[in-house]
Amino acid sequence: MEYLFDDVLEIKNGKNQKAVENPTGQYPSGGVMGYADDYICDADTVIIGRKGSINNPIYVAEPFWNVDTAFGLSAKKEYLLPRYLFYFCKKFDFEKLNLPVYILKSNSSLIPSLTKSDLLKIKIDLPSKEEQQNVVNKLIKIEKVIDFRRQELSALDDLIKARFVEMFGLPVSNTKGWKTEQMGEVAPAVNYKGEFNDEVWLLNLDMVEAQTGRILDYLIVSEEEVGNSTCTFDTSNVLYSKLRPYLNKVVIPDRCGYATSELVPLQPVRTKINREYFAFMLRSDEFVNMINEKVAGAKMPRVSMGDFRKFDVPVPPL
Repeated sequence: MEYLFDDVLEIKNGKNQKAVENPTGQYPSGGVMGYADDYICDADTVIIGRKGSINNPIYVAEPFWNVDTAFGLSAKKEYLLPRYLFYFCKKFDFEKLNLPVYILKSNSSLIPSLTKSDLLKIKIDLPSKEEQQNVVNKLIKIEKVIDFRRQELSALDDLIKARFVEMFGLPVSNTKGWKTEQMGEVAPAVNYKGEFNDEVWLLNLDMVEAQTGRILDYLIVSEEEVGNSTCTFDTSNVLYSKLRPYLNKVVIPDRCGYATSELVPLQPVRTKINREYFAFMLRSDEFVNMINEKVAGAKMPRVSMGDFRKFDVPVPPL
C-alpha cells in the first residue's frame, strides 16, 4: 500500500549544537561528527542533509543531537521499520523532486536545497512489516558481503604496493639505484587528438575512487554537453589528479574520453616506461607523501606542477 511520508514518519528539524556541544558528552551530534550533552532525535533515526549531500542518508542507532543542516526522519513503527526507511532513502533520488537551489557563498556554486514540505510529499510503497523485515535482513547481509569485499580489496591494494617496492624499490629514495629522468621527459602531459563518437565518456574527480584509481561511475554525454574546463585522453595516458594529492587519484583509462582539467593526461614515453609501472609509482606511499608537501592553496590544495615535472623518475629496464 502506498503512503505519503507525512503519514508514516515524523521529521525533526535540527538545531545549532554549540550550546550543548561537549567532546565528552553522551550523545552524538553535528551529523554524527561530535558529541553533545542533550539530544533531539531518538534512536533509530535517518539523517537527511538539507543542502548538498541530500542523497547520502545516515542511519543512527542511538539518540543524537541533530544539527540545523539536516533533518531527522523517525519512522512511525506501526507502519514502517526504521531500517526499511533508511534503505528506501538510500535508493530514492531526492534531486528528482525539482528542488530549489542554494547558492554556496564560498564559490557561488549552486547546490540542491531540500525542504520539509518536499520530504512530506514523497510516496513510499509499504509491504507488511514482516516483508519489510525480510527485505532489511537481506540487505544487511548484502552490506556485510560488500564490506568484506571492500576490506579484501584494500588488503590486495596494500599487497600490490608492497610488491611494487619489493621489485622496484622506493621511488623517491630510489633505493634500487635505477637511472632517472625528469617527469616531463618520461611522461609529458599530452591530450588525445583523435576523433570521438557522438557520445563520449566524461570523467569527473568524484567518479574516481581515492587511493585505488578505480572508476566508480561512467558518465556518457553528448560532445556538446562537455564543458570548457576539460582535457582529452586515450589508452596511452595515465590520468593524475593534481587536486588534493593525498587522495591519490591515479587512473589507467581503458578507453578515450574527456576529463575535468583537474586530471592531467600524462603520456608515458613507450620506449622508456610503461604506464602500469608509471601509475603504480605515482600511487606509491613515498611519492604521495613527497608530492603532498609541494602544494599550493589551503582550502583546495593543488600540486605544484613545476615541482611535479622536475621529479626524477626511476627508469628500470623495460
